Amino acid sequence: MSVSVSVSVPASDDPLARERAHLASSRAALRAMREDVEALDIKDVTANWVNAVVLGRQIEDRIKALADLSHTPLFFGRLDYLHTTQEGQRFYIGRRHVHDAGGDPMVIDWRAPVSQPYYQASKKDPQDVGLRRRFGYTGGELTAYEDEHLSDPEELERTSRLLQAEIERPRVGPMRDIVATIQPEQDGIVRSDLSGTVCVQGGPGTGKTAVGLHRVAYLLYAHRERLARTGTLVIGPNRSFLHYIEQVLPALGELEVKQATVDDLVGGQVEVRGTDEAATAVLKGDARMAELLRRAVRSHVALPKESLMVVRGSRRWRVPAYELEEIVQELTDRDIRYGAAREALPQRIAHAVLVRMEQAGEAPDDRVQNAVARNTAVKAVVKECWPPVEPAKLVLRLLSDAEFLAEHAEGLFTEDEQKLLRWAKPARSVKTAKWSAADAVLVDEAQDLVERTHSLGHVVLDEAQDLSPMQYRAVGRRCTTGSATILGDLAQGTTPWATTSWAEALGHLGKPEAVVEELTAGFRVPREVIAYASRLLPHMSPGLAAVESVRENPGSLEIRHTDTLDRDVVAACAEALAHEGSIGLIAADARIAPLAEALTAAGLTYLSPGEETTAESRLTLVPASLAKGLEYDYVVLDEPAAVVDGEPDERTGLRRLYVALTRAVSGLTMLHSAPVPPQLEQV
Repeated sequence: MSVSVSVSVPASDDPLARERAHLASSRAALRAMREDVEALDIKDVTANWVNAVVLGRQIEDRIKALADLSHTPLFFGRLDYLHTTQEGQRFYIGRRHVHDAGGDPMVIDWRAPVSQPYYQASKKDPQDVGLRRRFGYTGGELTAYEDEHLSDPEELERTSRLLQAEIERPRVGPMRDIVATIQPEQDGIVRSDLSGTVCVQGGPGTGKTAVGLHRVAYLLYAHRERLARTGTLVIGPNRSFLHYIEQVLPALGELEVKQATVDDLVGGQVEVRGTDEAATAVLKGDARMAELLRRAVRSHVALPKESLMVVRGSRRWRVPAYELEEIVQELTDRDIRYGAAREALPQRIAHAVLVRMEQAGEAPDDRVQNAVARNTAVKAVVKECWPPVEPAKLVLRLLSDAEFLAEHAEGLFTEDEQKLLRWAKPARSVKTAKWSAADAVLVDEAQDLVERTHSLGHVVLDEAQDLSPMQYRAVGRRCTTGSATILGDLAQGTTPWATTSWAEALGHLGKPEAVVEELTAGFRVPREVIAYASRLLPHMSPGLAAVESVRENPGSLEIRHTDTLDRDVVAACAEALAHEGSIGLIAADARIAPLAEALTAAGLTYLSPGEETTAESRLTLVPASLAKGLEYDYVVLDEPAAVVDGEPDERTGLRRLYVALTRAVSGLTMLHSAPVPPQLEQV
């Protein structure tokens, strides 16, 4: 049942009043926990200034973690167990652990094992839960509750109205707390083992981003020490999207999780100042580029032509050319990193010299071997056989030097493809070159061929369908010794190089054994809207299952034809602003400037994607290219045909339109002056 506010009965007889009292007590206990940490004096417990700094930072982090977020519920649910250590034991489930002065828990972290039945228990499998209570909040105040008696066979199983209200709640301000909305099938993914990589295929509104964020928060809780050593990273498609999702993490109990885009990952070697034509970008993102770069790097290795003579004191030690050749060949056959082999080569040569010393009756030690490895003659051999390679210069040469490219592209790329790869105007140096984003990925690949990329413990990759094979490789080498959570929707692939198969993508990522989970139940987009958008699926992603929305919202879709597009789009925005919640005006990138002028002329203020909505500023003007991953209560979609035409090919254009159509939580108004794309007219 759902219960609204009532203050007419005494607190002792009013369940809602008792729950509010527990909330107040829990907040007071959290403040006491924070004050205890703030009062710590570390002057007498630190042996030196280094320990003092480290301990001081740990205390600062602890104080931050104990902050009470006023608009985020401290707890959102309650479990009453039938049989535990004490019969009838009760646990409040929330975003973090809170205990009283005696150490007894007042709120249990949602990630703790005892909290799992809150998400997983059902009538068929009550998991020893007698009662599950959900709480409703308004502005941080507890205003309602709803009970399920899971072990009562006479009570029918039903959809939670509070849960539905939480999903549909208007979005003003930071992205709201989502920890209370996780579903059983999602919770199983969230709590899957750290050692395994999981790929989540999910259509619009199925909660795949929520799953990814919950998973990283859960893993940091369950494996904190391990991941503190190895590192965790969330990778998103753009900075606006990262800003959007980073506001969720504190509500999940995590304050600091590193975030980046793929461009951030690979951008350290060169400055990206140029762009590629779509066909060139697709080619540069092709997996064949990895073999091209490997050949180019290995081409620097040369077999020695002469024997080596090392002079030490009055003795001379000769290593014949054939033995040097065997050493170089052995390192080549091992196929280790170019830089690692280059570092090993002088030691291998020095070892060959030491063998001769021992055969002559000397007893050299490691110091002698290191001295020989630094010998001028040995250095000369290393420079001749295994010269240093600078990744950026290597890629510069490949893209500028037709002969060098042709030599290593033989059997990999046709002559026409080689022409596409080469720069029309070769650059003189790494600094003056107008590197593209795809070029930066190539430099990163070359860097890894020379020196191993540092691997993290876990990587979460959102909107993964948009990556090229070479970008997958760039992400994959950041978690070669760790695991990953891959999130995406094949139907929302809006780059010309977007993947069509998770099996193929996971192969490029280096995680072919990953488990692929599919989420098909939609909790965000109204049924009428997702059904209309799904008309595009057979034309852009045949075989992909359509999302089945659980949300009934009659009248949520309106399609208007107009001859005065700009004026009527502005009017539609004004109508949408009469509703509560956030408004997104989505349009083709080329239409953003005229629409911005029209909004300004009408006196409507607007935000850019990533800027936080407030009660005063609820309208965001969104280029279609940045709409992915964002959501708004009401969406006004401008000229769908222009969204399709703004992409280099029809499939990509239809996918971009599919994204734009599925950003609405409560209602979508689509306006057009040109004919609607025919794929939307076909049922």
